[in-house]
Amino acid sequence: MNFIEVENQHYILATSSFADQRTMVLKQDDTFAIFDYHGDIHQVGLNTQGIYHDGTRHISLMELKINGQRPMLLSSSPREDNQMLMVDLTNPDLTGKTGEIMLRGTVHIGRTKFIWKAAYHERIELVNFGLEPIDFDIELTCQADFSDIFEIRGTPRERRGINLDPVQTNEHVIFSYLGLDDVKRTTKVYYNPPPVSIDGTTARYNIYLLPKQKIALDVKTTFSQEREDRVALDFENSRKEIDNYIKKISCDSSNILTSNDQFNAWVTRSKSDLITMISETDYGLYPHAGVPWYSTPFGRDGIITAMECLWAEPALAKGVLEYLASTQAHEFNSFQDAEPGKIFHESRGGEMAALGEIPFKLYYGTIDATPLFISLAGNYLERTNDLTTIRKLWPNIFQALRWIDAYGDIDGDGFVEYKTKSSKGLTNQGWKDSHDAIFHEDGSLAEEPIALCEVQGYVYDAKIKASQMARALGYEDVSLKLKGEAAELKENFNNMFWSESKQTYALALDGKKKPCNVLSSNAGHCLFSGIATSERASVVAKNLLGDSMFSGWGIRTISSQERRFNPMSYHNGSIWPHDNAMIAYGFSQYHLMSEAAQILSSIFNTAEHVDDLRLPELFCGFKREGERSPISYPVACSPQAWSVGAVFMMIQACLGLKIEAKENLITLCYPVLPSFLNDITITNLRINDKIVVFQVRRNKEGLEAILLTPNTDISIKIHDKISESNQ
Repeated sequence: MNFIEVENQHYILATSSFADQRTMVLKQDDTFAIFDYHGDIHQVGLNTQGIYHDGTRHISLMELKINGQRPMLLSSSPREDNQMLMVDLTNPDLTGKTGEIMLRGTVHIGRTKFIWKAAYHERIELVNFGLEPIDFDIELTCQADFSDIFEIRGTPRERRGINLDPVQTNEHVIFSYLGLDDVKRTTKVYYNPPPVSIDGTTARYNIYLLPKQKIALDVKTTFSQEREDRVALDFENSRKEIDNYIKKISCDSSNILTSNDQFNAWVTRSKSDLITMISETDYGLYPHAGVPWYSTPFGRDGIITAMECLWAEPALAKGVLEYLASTQAHEFNSFQDAEPGKIFHESRGGEMAALGEIPFKLYYGTIDATPLFISLAGNYLERTNDLTTIRKLWPNIFQALRWIDAYGDIDGDGFVEYKTKSSKGLTNQGWKDSHDAIFHEDGSLAEEPIALCEVQGYVYDAKIKASQMARALGYEDVSLKLKGEAAELKENFNNMFWSESKQTYALALDGKKKPCNVLSSNAGHCLFSGIATSERASVVAKNLLGDSMFSGWGIRTISSQERRFNPMSYHNGSIWPHDNAMIAYGFSQYHLMSEAAQILSSIFNTAEHVDDLRLPELFCGFKREGERSPISYPVACSPQAWSVGAVFMMIQACLGLKIEAKENLITLCYPVLPSFLNDITITNLRINDKIVVFQVRRNKEGLEAILLTPNTDISIKIHDKISESNQ
């Protein structure tokens, strides 16, 4: 793989795109896999296929053959819950060992795959649908290259460790790699029943099948480091465990049913993908960011995903909060961009992180995760009334507030800025972290320290939420102080960041306090946080839905009129589902409900055009034209946690949904339903110790909300333009 040197040191190299090679994905905790549609693994295109564990590719080749030839593909799809892959194959026309012809379509080859507890399981079922007995060979080849994921992304290495010779018995093969970090990484491939032979990488079976006879071959692969000796269950018992896990985690979250079957399918796919991305930690559930490049905990991504899903699944937010509190920085470390009280950006396993070749073993180069952490805590308290958890987290919240004032505001002007300290860290440290994402109207890049518009909004919201939490905890003086600071920030922000010429909030202020006078989606986040004034919010919304920003598929990251606009760029003209969801929620905060519904409609249209209704991390920002589908971004992650979570926040935005657990109250503020929905029913909604079902539906006067759960003390209130009722 060639490496291209660009200003962004962590640019993802692309010589082809995911669109060139349709793949299927499995993920569970710290292990994920990318297969082709045959269920094989080959290094083609972006060379991303493989089975990965803790930042290292443990299987780089997996190939199934029948009599030395690749089977023919019949179908390939994930199970509805996304935890298993089903592949149907058959034999091509073959010549048998004694010269007889085996016509294509005689043998059905079914491959069932899943990952559970750092082990990959596959069952290969063979059925003879012919009229005569048949005799053939099955070969399964596996190899392990133990590449670090940053090597695969294109980061060069001068040296790497040693691939040890495979060790084999009559029923398994062990691949090992001794890294430069002196850690031995091991892949063990077990075959049941034992094959006729193993030659180091290929296991071979001689198969004899009577008509309609069926046999099964099981392959189990475990991944470990150093002296770990993983003992994985067999296929059947592992499948039972994963089914029980999916059943349990699904039962804890709300369900959504509407009048539109395709919309229901999108919600179901999103929920399944979200469960896929969630990992269990010692502190609770945490969503990994995205497959393949970001299948690891990210601070900002985890917080925003938890916010998107908070109304439907508050347990996720609790896991995110407690995990981030446990990893909060306590000291200065320039290589990690760490400062006391700061919330981390990402954590990585793998050899390169362990050696410090990259700073991401535990990296804090994010400007927004810290205020967003506080906001999530405040939102969680409102949603759950779980004051016990907030009291436990208050020291972490207090330290995060201290970081904002002591270290976030670099030059003491009242705004929070970033300036990279790490020699190998990120140049830009907001959610648009490409090296060229923050620029002036003439296209020149902004100089550090940089104060992003949306970050000031996040800080404003953090202080409002912290004020509310402090009051709930009995800290009245702290509450009043934080409320006053938030009001002052809002006034100063609106004085300094408003652009009269663009009629929007400037993207950022550079190190000389010169505004980056660029029309961008970042301004929409100023509505999300509430820092925008009511008058300016409607103006910002109008511009975001104007022709230069709204493509028809969604709101672009920047206007097509800006100098650096490129619809195929990562951050300068593309469309991100999570960005649109946060903007839609911001619209709803200012009662711009039809505008919120317009975003939901456009993103739903996008989902209808992509494989499996799975929204990717981002897609290109080309204008919607005729019957053309949205255009894929070449190296977008899919699934991506905050993309699959976007639908839940957009539904919340359209319903104006607010849940106040302390008051046992569901409020719908000026709800709307897009034209393709006549009703929406929410089931299994947990409020305190109650399970609630409610429905919003059209009637002759507009919309009505009905609580369908009898004998609870939960009430629902709807504010609309006609009436205010308590039903």
